[in-house]
Amino acid sequence: MFQREQNAIEQQIRHFCSQNNLPESGIINWSPIPLTGEWGISTNFFALAAADARRIKEATGQGVNVQQHAQELASRVASALDRPAGFARIEAVKGFLNLYFASAEYARRVVDEVLDAGSAFGCGSLKEERVMVEFSQPNTHKAFHVGHLRSAILGDALCRILEAAGYEVVRANYYGDIGLHVIKWLWNYRKYHAGEKPEKDVTRWMGALYAEASKRLEGNPDLEKEVRELYALWDKRDPEIYALWKETRQWSLDGFRDMYKVLDIRFDREYGNSDAEHPGKDVVDELIAKGIAQDERSTGGPVVVKIDELLGLTKEKYRALVVLRSDNTALYSTEDLALAKIKFSEYADLARSIYVVDVRQSLHFTQVFKTLELAGYPWAERCIHVAYEIVNLPGNVVMASREGTVVLLEDLIREATSRALAAVSEKSQELDETAKLQVAKDVAIGSIKFPMLARDNAKIATFDWEAALDFNGQAAPYIQYAHVRANSILRRAAAENPANPSWGSSIEPSYQLDSTEIQLIDLISRLPNEVQRAAAEYRPLFLTNMAYEIAKAFTDFYAACPVLKADPAVRAFRLRLVAATRQALANNLNMLGIGAPEVM
Repeated sequence: MFQREQNAIEQQIRHFCSQNNLPESGIINWSPIPLTGEWGISTNFFALAAADARRIKEATGQGVNVQQHAQELASRVASALDRPAGFARIEAVKGFLNLYFASAEYARRVVDEVLDAGSAFGCGSLKEERVMVEFSQPNTHKAFHVGHLRSAILGDALCRILEAAGYEVVRANYYGDIGLHVIKWLWNYRKYHAGEKPEKDVTRWMGALYAEASKRLEGNPDLEKEVRELYALWDKRDPEIYALWKETRQWSLDGFRDMYKVLDIRFDREYGNSDAEHPGKDVVDELIAKGIAQDERSTGGPVVVKIDELLGLTKEKYRALVVLRSDNTALYSTEDLALAKIKFSEYADLARSIYVVDVRQSLHFTQVFKTLELAGYPWAERCIHVAYEIVNLPGNVVMASREGTVVLLEDLIREATSRALAAVSEKSQELDETAKLQVAKDVAIGSIKFPMLARDNAKIATFDWEAALDFNGQAAPYIQYAHVRANSILRRAAAENPANPSWGSSIEPSYQLDSTEIQLIDLISRLPNEVQRAAAEYRPLFLTNMAYEIAKAFTDFYAACPVLKADPAVRAFRLRLVAATRQALANNLNMLGIGAPEVM
């Protein structure tokens, strides 16, 4: 907010060090001073004092109390600084140099920056780095249920946050479109449902047939032989089986795309594990040729990379990675090795390839990335696994397509929309039915996404209807309603003066800011830094917290401070503050993939 003035102060500090024969101060790190009614930034002199103490001891043999020396340096710098415009005061306290902004000027700058930037507020400058985020990864021929949502929603939010932070993002999906689960489905379909086609609720229908296949095979294990024979036909690309696989796979993909459209999730590149199966076998051959993988197929064993042994580790760390079965069929590891090669051959300039996959695959990805590193691929270190915990049902029931213990996404969206529509109809009876339904959809999708993002990635999320559809407290509808309230104030102000509905030009508050205004302005000002922090740590949680805090601060401001009925000078600034709040909330929600309705 005061970057130019901050840079000038840093130059003065460096000049002070040079003039007083002090060690090079290096990077000066600033941090915000905890808000106590005024805004400020702080830096400390402990590192400089420690370096200078070493110099003094080497020159004189006398020790120096670093803490006291830091305070002495901070005091001398505070006295030497020319206070720039926009700063109210400078002080030295316990080795820290504290600079406090002039409150009215700071408030003006924050509001101006938000309104000048508009939808770009919170976004960082372009970093000229491209990253790929692979997420969602549903299996075809299965249901799309709530258990799949965390990867899809978390991955989409990370893409949005990384884009806002200034990165170019490639959104990738990796479908599980072949494997034993698919062959089981095809076996069941050919034997009991030949010729049938899904008419609606595609993923529900596909999932039901998969669960049915699993039950039939569990009830009669002898039928597994038929499944294996069918798998062999697919592997040989039998024309009939291959054509049926492609047709039925497309049914699943069409169903998934319908779900993604509802969730406002898109992809730039889609892979299937069938695309990586044969290239994966080529990678295995390469690993064998390089002596990285041991081929035990001649004695009935698999092809395996004994990573700890190759690294000379005596304590188990990476263990061994099986990269091909004894019967030459591929594993997930086979395909993931090839997929990484495919990604970096298509996008050679990737700064990072991020895999958003659940925590149960952590060892797998550690092994795959280390194997690629051992194989000599320089980009292996740019592969990053962002792990997340699973989604459970109440009672700690793990969702599983095979047992049918799932909440289907179609059902979740319908129920959420129905409940949201009831709430919207009660709050906004003046809206027509089309408008009510659109708002209900925004609220429904927000109420589904927010709990998945507001939970730390590393913690299990237990899904239940009440938590997902909570219209009070720390939930998307509460934040969306704060946005609606801000919009309502601005709409009424515009109606009062249709000829000039804008919120005027830059204005510095000429009155004593209320504590709720100070808190609201402070939170809005933090959004750009929180975006960068969320992008660096892959944690949308920082932005769900920020959205809630801004909404709560606006609610407090709304209750304490009149806007439309305030004195003209007060009203003018508060209208701009309301407009800035509306923009900050909309931008924050958009970075989470959540809509910001105008009415509710």
